Amino acid sequence: MPELFTQLFIAVIAISLAIRVWLGLRHIRHIQHNRQQVPQAFAETISLEAHQRAADYTSAKVRLRLGETVVESAILLALTLGGVLQMLDQVWQQWLPEHEIIRGALVICSAMLISSAATLPFDYVQTFNIDEKFGFNNMSRSLFFTDLLKHTGIGLVLGGPILFVALWLMQSAGDWWWLYLWLVWSAFNLFMLAVYPIWIAPLLNKFTPMQDLSLKTRIEALMQKCGFTSQGLFVMDGSKRSGHGNAYFTGFGKNKRVVFFDTLLEKLNADEIEAVLAHELGHFKHKHVIKRIVMMFGLSLLGLALLGYLMKQDWFYQGLGVVQASNHMALLLFLLVSPVFMFILRPLMAAYSRVNEFEADQYASQQSRPQYLIDALVKLYRDNASTLTPDPLHSAFYDSHPPASLRIAKLQTYA
Repeated sequence: MPELFTQLFIAVIAISLAIRVWLGLRHIRHIQHNRQQVPQAFAETISLEAHQRAADYTSAKVRLRLGETVVESAILLALTLGGVLQMLDQVWQQWLPEHEIIRGALVICSAMLISSAATLPFDYVQTFNIDEKFGFNNMSRSLFFTDLLKHTGIGLVLGGPILFVALWLMQSAGDWWWLYLWLVWSAFNLFMLAVYPIWIAPLLNKFTPMQDLSLKTRIEALMQKCGFTSQGLFVMDGSKRSGHGNAYFTGFGKNKRVVFFDTLLEKLNADEIEAVLAHELGHFKHKHVIKRIVMMFGLSLLGLALLGYLMKQDWFYQGLGVVQASNHMALLLFLLVSPVFMFILRPLMAAYSRVNEFEADQYASQQSRPQYLIDALVKLYRDNASTLTPDPLHSAFYDSHPPASLRIAKLQTYA
């Protein structure tokens, strides 16, 4: 049985890696093939130069992420079948033989640190090579590493206690530990949704109340019309790091906030900003966020129940290169390996997300003129160098948003 599971694991990694590389190369070929002509729907609004810039920017990002995918697969094989996890476990056992939960937490943190360190160079190249070349990077190297330290620190402060609780429940709560952990995990996520905009986000960015009173009045009127209440309208200093623009809702319950990137406010006029907000309100009106939370909780419950079964199976450990079974190793192996087996669900999740986007667009067209949202999207496609000609199969597999041509065409039917 261990040998069979090992073979299955290798086969799934190989197949998923082959699919990722094939889709990525196909995407690049399709983009470059259509590089010389702006799609007819955008011929009057996007120049050939901007279209070619988007094609080259997207292709460069895809090539980089293909390399990252290969490295991630190699690191996963090294950690598991290559024996690195087994070695880490033995090292920490020698240093902390009597402290099982602490030792387990350190093994997990060590493995995650190795994985993160292996992919960090790709983030660095993305920021200081690709984004820099195409004029999107506003981040200094000191800020890059400061952000890295902040994210690591926040992850340890917030994730550390949950990790200890998980290992303690696995050790002490009996056969139903996974259900108790699911309850703790769900409560923690709801808590984080509520407090993130107040406590966490300000550690990473500066948020200031919107100062444009005319725009603020329009936005508040739209929110009142849609039945949406928030704690305030805020502008985030996105330009501190990037030239990309965005807007989003954050928080949960009474702590909801509406956040605009300063770069977005610079690029769009008041009608377009209102249309973008109407789209975001469409997600609220259709309860997309709540549905995603319920889906996430459902999948996490199934995942923990599966882990409760796998941790009792010797073949699960031995098939992944681990000799000695333990609670922390079961949890670590599951965290590392489950995304490989979940890869097949990616196109389903992407398709569901695109349906949500179409629904939000339709709602926005009822609250604002469809042309305003079209104009805003065209500007964002152009200014963010988003390709107008994605490979259809790659887009169907990965993209959470509909391709530009389909989205604009659908909005034009609402006019």
